[in-house]
Amino acid sequence: FRIGEIEAVHPWSRATPEGAKVAAGYVVIKNGGSSADRLISATGEIAGKTEIHEMKVDGNGGMTMRPLPDGLEIPAGGEVELKPGSYHIMFMDLRDGAKEGGTFKGTLTFATAGTVDVELSVQGMGEGGHGDHGG
Repeated sequence: FRIGEIEAVHPWSRATPEGAKVAAGYVVIKNGGSSADRLISATGEIAGKTEIHEMKVDGNGGMTMRPLPDGLEIPAGGEVELKPGSYHIMFMDLRDGAKEGGTFKGTLTFATAGTVDVELSVQGMGEGGHGDHGG
């Protein structure tokens, strides 16, 4: 999935249990351009609301999660991986759960490049993005 110098590689989500209200989305975003861009918003057809979040370990060894209201910078000539335990797209107010083996449509909007349509593949609940286990 590409728009301008931005490429979204392997967008994916984990399957959600019945009745779940949230799901997370992951993707590797590559910027082949000579200037930085910023992921400023995202959508997912399964969600009523979507935010870009950061998860990190706090000083007590616990995890904290917070929205990034200014988005996420994608450096020039670099890449950022949205992955479990790190940056991710938070799909909230789920209208429909994410079913393992299925897909759902979404968008990624960048400050400079604009909006690109993506399709997220749904992995099993314990799987990582490339079919590896334990991620």
